[in-house]
Formats: sequence, structure tokens, C-alpha cells
Amino acid sequence: MKRFKKFYVEITSICNLACSFCPPTERQKQFISVEDFSKRLDQIKPFTDYIYLHVKGEPLLHPKIDKLLDLCHEKGFKVNITTNGTLINKNKHKLMNKPALRQMNFSLHSFDGHAGSKDKEGYVSSILSFIKEVTSESNVIFSLRLWNLAPDNATNLEKQQNRDILRMIEREFDLDYKIEEKVVPGSGVKVAERIYINQDLQFQWPALHEEEDDGKGFCYGLRNQAGILANGTVIPCCLDGEGIINLGNINESSFSEIIEGDRAKNLVDGFSRREAVEELCRKCGYRKRFGK
Repeated sequence: MKRFKKFYVEITSICNLACSFCPPTERQKQFISVEDFSKRLDQIKPFTDYIYLHVKGEPLLHPKIDKLLDLCHEKGFKVNITTNGTLINKNKHKLMNKPALRQMNFSLHSFDGHAGSKDKEGYVSSILSFIKEVTSESNVIFSLRLWNLAPDNATNLEKQQNRDILRMIEREFDLDYKIEEKVVPGSGVKVAERIYINQDLQFQWPALHEEEDDGKGFCYGLRNQAGILANGTVIPCCLDGEGIINLGNINESSFSEIIEGDRAKNLVDGFSRREAVEELCRKCGYRKRFGK
């Protein structure tokens, strides 16, 4: 049976920010019900042990995030949460002492990516305070992400904005070096036990209006990852944020049937030939990271 290293189970399509790097979803705004979430976990249990509670949307907006984490533990899943971090003070009591929680990723670039952001010091401090509290009581891993580097590596506004945030982190963890001097785009720098800084180039979400390339190349979609949007649409990867490559709906067919369907098989077989058969894949710059 096929096993996935990453499985994205979107619990809400709603976000509390409007970041410049993240196109707003055109789908219905919704939160997954606890009942539907439980059913989806049962469907995917044979295929994975690790789930990610997002595709689009802000996971900490879900009013029953604590109940969802409890269900994940009951059913034997380890959970990764990626969040913009703005709601951490309001929701930290729902995250503390949850054995299912394996890793939390904080997208710190969200602060400067959202035009209405205020009080950067307070924002970063609240996240670091939460991290220190959790790491003292559990084995949760934390990644502090700044995925906004310019591809030409030129001096730019993002670098200065990042320096402000990195300075706070250096001060908090009493580092005797500048993080930028050690970090390599695409990898992490360990700043404390189970706490990492990750910087990377800003990527562009694939969209049908983008220019199409020659379609050559490879991708791990449906090989090591898959996903289910809040509305039940099964997708091949975490970058299909609108469900354009609709492989089927989990509310109408079983997951095992969906990934054995013609569209899913054609996508996988195509990449085995180093060929992108889906239009969205031919317009996805991320695919080029895997070479020809």
C-alpha cells in the first residue's frame, strides 16, 4: 500500500491575514467539523502517520483545534501545524500538553507580508515566549520561518525587515553570531534545543494564469504527499490551494478509490516519464527545484 510522508488535511479555508505572497482562496469559507475531521482521519490512516493541518487558511482560527488534536492522538497521528503566529496568545491553552503535536512552524514573514501588521516586537516576543514554555515541558519541534528572500540575493527591504526579527531571536537565545551568516536558503540553523531558523526564497503559488513551461521535470506530488481541502477535495500536493487538480471528493468516494482513479494515476505516471501532464503542474515553479 502507498504511504505518504506528508498528508495535508486542511481544517479551515479562512485566514485572518491578507499577505502579499499568498493569494486569497476563491473557495467557500469554512471550518471542518469535528465529525468530518474524524472520518477523514479514518480514511487516511492506512496511508500515513504524519498530517499537516493546513493547505490554505490559518489553523489556529479553528475554534476546536484542541479537539482536533485530541482526535489525532486517539487515532495515532503526529501533527505538524504551520501558522502565522498572530493568534498564539489567544490559543496557546488549546495547544499545550497535546501529545499529538510534533512540530509547529511559525511563518514570521507573515508580519511584514501583511500590510496591517503592528507591533513587531510584541508579535515576535509572544511567539518566542510560547516556544520556550512548550519546549520546557515537551519534545515539540519548532521552526521559525522567513521564506521571503529575493532570488537575486540583492540588498532589499526584506533583508532589513528580517534583520529586525533575527535580532530579537538572537537576543532571546543569547546567540553570539548573526543568524544570516550561518543560514543557508532551504535549510535550518539550530538556535536552541528543538528550535530552528529556516530561511528560503519566496515561492510563487502556481496558478492557471501563469506562463506554461515545457512540462519536463519531476514532482513528488502523490508520491510522498497528498492533501484534502476543507471542502473534501483530494489534491496531489500542498501547492494546489484551489483544488484545481481535483482528484475526487472524500465526501463522495473513499480516499483509496480516489488515488487509484485515472487522473491520479496519469499524474504519477507522467512524472515517472519526467512529464507534467496537468496544466497547473506545467505552471508550477516549485517543480523546477527537483531538476529535469
